[in-house]
Amino acid sequence: MRSAIKSKSKMYKRNFIAFLLLITILVPSTPARAQEGAGPIYIVQQGDSLYSIAARFGVSLDDLLAVNGIADPNTLAVGQQLIIPGLEGISGILDTKFINFGDSYRSLMRQTQVPDELFRKLNRVVSPSEFYVGANMIVPIQDQTQYSKRVSPATGESMLEFAVKNNTDVWSLTSINHLEGSWSGIPGDTLYVPGEDGGNNASGLPSAFISAEIRDLPIKQGGTGVISVTAQPGVSLGGVLVDHPLHFFPSQGGLQVALQGVHALLDPGVYPLRLDATLPDGSTQSYEQLVLIVSGNYPEDPLLYVDPATIDPASTEAELQQLIAITTPATPNRLWVGEFISPAIAYAESTYFTSRYGNRRTYIGQGTTVSVEGFHTGLDFGGGDGLPITAPAAGVVVFAGPWTVRGNATVIDHGWGVYSGFWHQSEIQVFVGQSVSLGDVIGLVGGTGRVTGAHLHWELWVNGIQVDPLDWLNQTYP
Repeated sequence: MRSAIKSKSKMYKRNFIAFLLLITILVPSTPARAQEGAGPIYIVQQGDSLYSIAARFGVSLDDLLAVNGIADPNTLAVGQQLIIPGLEGISGILDTKFINFGDSYRSLMRQTQVPDELFRKLNRVVSPSEFYVGANMIVPIQDQTQYSKRVSPATGESMLEFAVKNNTDVWSLTSINHLEGSWSGIPGDTLYVPGEDGGNNASGLPSAFISAEIRDLPIKQGGTGVISVTAQPGVSLGGVLVDHPLHFFPSQGGLQVALQGVHALLDPGVYPLRLDATLPDGSTQSYEQLVLIVSGNYPEDPLLYVDPATIDPASTEAELQQLIAITTPATPNRLWVGEFISPAIAYAESTYFTSRYGNRRTYIGQGTTVSVEGFHTGLDFGGGDGLPITAPAAGVVVFAGPWTVRGNATVIDHGWGVYSGFWHQSEIQVFVGQSVSLGDVIGLVGGTGRVTGAHLHWELWVNGIQVDPLDWLNQTYP
């Protein structure tokens, strides 16, 4: 009897140990529970810093560092995954989306299927009126389907006809797009349906426009806006960005492209962007949306002491007006192909800059108290007298001569409203009307005009505005 009891006791002990092992496997440990509630993941984007990420999500920098185990806030890499603390009820990956022309608050809700309350919480949006071109919105990639096929009902088309045409049903159409019912579809409204994007999405714009897009958002002070539009056959385009009329030119694939510079001293904020279409019958359609202009973060240069004659408005204003008149026409032929190259490439590395575009400057007349405030309108390359200056792209010389401020100057028209200016030369080696190719020598470095030493100043104008030439060295336009 005792033997049987002892045998059963051993069996119970073995079973209890097995049960404990099973519990250890099945029940998560404390660290796993802590990780489960850590928060959603944000993927670091170009230009992000830990400070900007913390401010954007409304969390403290210390909390962001602690939850991610980061000791040095200056160490951050594009593509790095960061846990965002304090966002209860939100999980998964947080993506970012720049709002483009024709996008709307309602269309983004329909495309992403993110609940309105969650979207407002993530982006701290108070009103859909804050939804402007260039705004960078946070969108959680959740388990539910997100839609890429954008469509638009035609006038007189019933929701049943529209649903059948797009291989779906009325119930799905109303559910995906948060419509009250099959009767609430509006012609021209941007709707989403299941399926792959076929490249002919509805634009959210009037019927004259097939699509419209702005590249490189958000646009910065001193940046170049690239507006690409596909319009219906026979439609001519125009418009306005900030306060400058847009000039559209035909490009590849049926696109029409307008390039527009944004002034370096324009206050950051939101400004109007309007597209105008004139149809073959003479009727017009327009669409306007606000676009975000952000700071170029330009620093202050040290005070510059120069010849008083070079800051005297009696000479400087007339010279500036002459330059504006030269760079205002938008020649319809685009003469450059591909990237621009450094005009100093023949004698210096393309990164050998002695002063960059946009730097805030104060000029003081030597021996006087007269001063003029402004900004550096171009990109300066170091180098002494007599070094060769080469054409950064093909074009036609439209000015070659002496000026008071700019010294011996050359202006090249590259077409489409894009011009290069080269100031302070010791010698000009081209003439007005001459065609130049990429890399041709056009002059020699010098120290004429308003300078503190010999150098090459390269200036780039885009539709009447000076822009950052470095952008044109780092990427291809249009």
